[in-house]
Order: sequence, then C-alpha cells, then structure tokens
Amino acid sequence: MTHPWFLGESTPRILAHRGFVPHDSENIAENSVAALAAGRSTGTVYLESDCHLTADGDVVLFHDDDLRRVAGDPRPVAAVRTRELADIMSTRGGLAILPDVLRAFPDARFNLDVKADAAAEPVGELVAREAHRVLLTSFSDRRREIALRAARDRGGEPATSAGSATTALVLAALTARLPRVAARRLAGIQALQIPERQRGIRVLSRRLLDVAHSVGVEVHVWTVNDPRDMRRLLELGVDGIVTDRPDLGVAERARFL
Repeated sequence: MTHPWFLGESTPRILAHRGFVPHDSENIAENSVAALAAGRSTGTVYLESDCHLTADGDVVLFHDDDLRRVAGDPRPVAAVRTRELADIMSTRGGLAILPDVLRAFPDARFNLDVKADAAAEPVGELVAREAHRVLLTSFSDRRREIALRAARDRGGEPATSAGSATTALVLAALTARLPRVAARRLAGIQALQIPERQRGIRVLSRRLLDVAHSVGVEVHVWTVNDPRDMRRLLELGVDGIVTDRPDLGVAERARFL
C-alpha cells in the first residue's frame, strides 16, 4: 500500500532542501521558519530539513552539529538552551522547532533527516500524529529505525528512506549483478535518497532505478541545483529532486510534465 506522503502529488517531486533561501534575501538562514515558508511559496509541498536536540531537549530543525556556520558560534546545538537559540535565530529567519513547524505548515509534507542520536526517539514521538505527511530518514540506519520505532509506539507510521548502510548493500548487490538481492534489501523502504555520484563513484544508474521501481521504491537525487542537471535526471526517470533552488526545480518540473 502506498504511504500517504506520496499520494495526491504526482512525480517528479521537488523537495526544498533546508527550505529555500532566495538569493536577494538578507538575514534568512537555511532551515529557519522563513526559509521553510519561502520553500513552500515556490509551489512545492515537500520541505526537506534536519533534526537536532537542544540542551532543553527540544527538537529543532538545524543541519550542522554546531552554530559555527550559521551564527559564527562554535558551540554545539546540543549545548545551547532553546530560548537562547531562538534569540540567535530571531535575526536569521526564526528558529524552527519541530512541533511548531508541523502546526505552522499543515499542508506541507516533511522529509526529516535525524542528525543526532539523542534526537532520534523524540523526533519519532513528535511526528507520530502527523506520520501521514512525514518521511523519516538518516544516514544512520540505526538512528532512523529508533525514530521509526518511537513513532510506531505512539501509533504513527511515517514513510522512510534508506540509510547509508542499506543503500550500500543495495549497490553492492547491483554490482554483483544480483538484482533480486538488491530488491530484497529494500524491504520496508519507500524511498532511496542518493547523490548522483559520491567521491567520484556513480551511485545513480538505470539499473538502480529499475530495481527500485520494480518494488515500488522511489529514487530521489540530492542536491541538484543546475536546471540542466534537473532536466537530465527527470528524463532519466528519477522520482524526485532535492534542491536548494526549488523555484528552478518547480519550473523544470512544469516543463517536464
């Protein structure tokens, strides 16, 4: 049965990577409330973001482990109180606290990447009631599974994308020309979110797309910002584009359709 995250919106999907920071905007940081609103305003319903835990135990949408890149502050997110982090982000588009964001964007669908071990269980608990519009992922399959289990314990069943270990097993099976084994590795997974290449090695292939699609798994490629690359990937048959430029992605999708 197809998860509701995928229903009502046709492929290809455009996922706003950490929201959207327009080039002419000042004082808007990625993953901020303003960036999420800007991403939604481009016409996509899909907002991709990342989850960390503050010193108070609140789940916030933040990519890096620390504040260095966003605010010039070397402290880890986990060492900062929520109120202080909100003050820091008040001039950068507003701190995105997960339960607040779920309420603020009731018609958005979220792709949430769990970045910290401590955040896994709280994220799962918080998204349980909104599981129909949440896709949970993490580079760590263990972290992803903890979040999924926490959501299920509260009656929710989010969609999920494979972590690095699962993806590596799928690729290894394809390299060994064992497509049935690769397909079995995708059990319980609704999406593969991958780069086109990693460290010079091609990850995306026609064979991968065919195996994934044979078992109803979508393939989303990150992070694609050049319209020419978007067009080429859409023509290849990918199901989604994760991009810092959802405005361009939405335009390319319209041309493709």
